[in-house]
Amino acid sequence: MRGKLAIILLIVFFANPLAAQALKGTLQQIKNSGKIRIGYRVSEPPMSFSDKDGNPAGYSIDICKDIVTEVENKIGVDVKVEYVPVTAEGRFKALSGNKIDILCGATTKTLSRSEIVDFTQLTFVTGASLMTLKDNNAFDSGLDGTKIGVVKGTTTAAELNKLIRETSTDAEVFLYNSAKESIDALRQKKIDAFSSDQVVLMGIASKEKDPMNFVIKPSVFSFEPFALAVRRNDADFRLVADRVISDLSRSKRMLEIYDKWIGKFTQTRLPIFNAMIQLNTTPE
Repeated sequence: MRGKLAIILLIVFFANPLAAQALKGTLQQIKNSGKIRIGYRVSEPPMSFSDKDGNPAGYSIDICKDIVTEVENKIGVDVKVEYVPVTAEGRFKALSGNKIDILCGATTKTLSRSEIVDFTQLTFVTGASLMTLKDNNAFDSGLDGTKIGVVKGTTTAAELNKLIRETSTDAEVFLYNSAKESIDALRQKKIDAFSSDQVVLMGIASKEKDPMNFVIKPSVFSFEPFALAVRRNDADFRLVADRVISDLSRSKRMLEIYDKWIGKFTQTRLPIFNAMIQLNTTPE
């Protein structure tokens, strides 16, 4: 009898190995608390922003909504979603300090940042560019003598300073706490341009009351691979997020999210984005 029972238990275990795995890390915490905390930037359209009603919206937010559904499937209970605004400087500390569970926005994946947090598969690719007012001719002869604003604590700030060093220009960089501060400075003509990821510049211009008053340079001076960030050494939770990203890529629903938030600005998808989709189609 004992032998038969042991065989039955082995069959059940191997037939459903996931059920035998105990939840841990972020997944266990979410189940215990009944909520998942999503960190997002409030002024980084089209990736993440607060809409006219104050609700979180954007490309990355839509991806994270699918991740929430997968988390619920994994832990077997419904959870409450709590959106937590974060700043460029404080976003990684909020994650490592357990103030948020996942960072959904316009975050560039880098090796140095991977010492602090872990990243999912890529969710988007873009590059840094410049946005000026339509009547500003300061860049007709290059960067010399220009004033450029950028949000502190971003990879764009680092890449902009690198560009200025490598080209030996005397452009002056002004650091701001947010994109909104930078746009205000641009409107007040305290700076000649605002620098950020090109897709973010498109989103910001589209949300302004006078979008045709802005000009976005077609060239980029950096490569910015975006990903979602999670706490380090939490492979189970990261796998849930990666599984969603792979499914969105395989089913081509990622293209629908792209068209919803970005396609109306770019008209066509960049070949590098299509390549990213193909690379993300990791099989189950």
